[in-house]
Amino acid sequence: QVQLVESGGGLVQPGGSLRLSCTASGSMFSNYAMSWYRQAPGKERDLVATISLFGSDTNYADPVKGRFTIYRDNDKNTVYLRMKSLKPEDTAVYYCNAVDRSPISAYYGTDYWGKGTLVTVSS
Repeated sequence: QVQLVESGGGLVQPGGSLRLSCTASGSMFSNYAMSWYRQAPGKERDLVATISLFGSDTNYADPVKGRFTIYRDNDKNTVYLRMKSLKPEDTAVYYCNAVDRSPISAYYGTDYWGKGTLVTVSS
């Protein structure tokens, strides 16, 4: 099992940049596919970006393609979300998600969530 802690949120002006971090503890980080989700006020939680176990594959939601980059450092047990050209509609609580993809794990397929970090894009 894994525990996730996000950081890096805050207030940023439109057009600005921000980098979110999610640090994992409690289990081998490279066993987990990692994702970032976000939830805007009054809306459902949406997938933003995903990254495979060793970072070779990434996928992005259409609204963030070309502006956001997900990457991971397995030595630091951390996944990042670099965000640039931020827009007011990017305002949301951003959540880190881990899904156990180790074929020998008793928890294969189980997903875990952090508590989120708030990103506010406003002038």
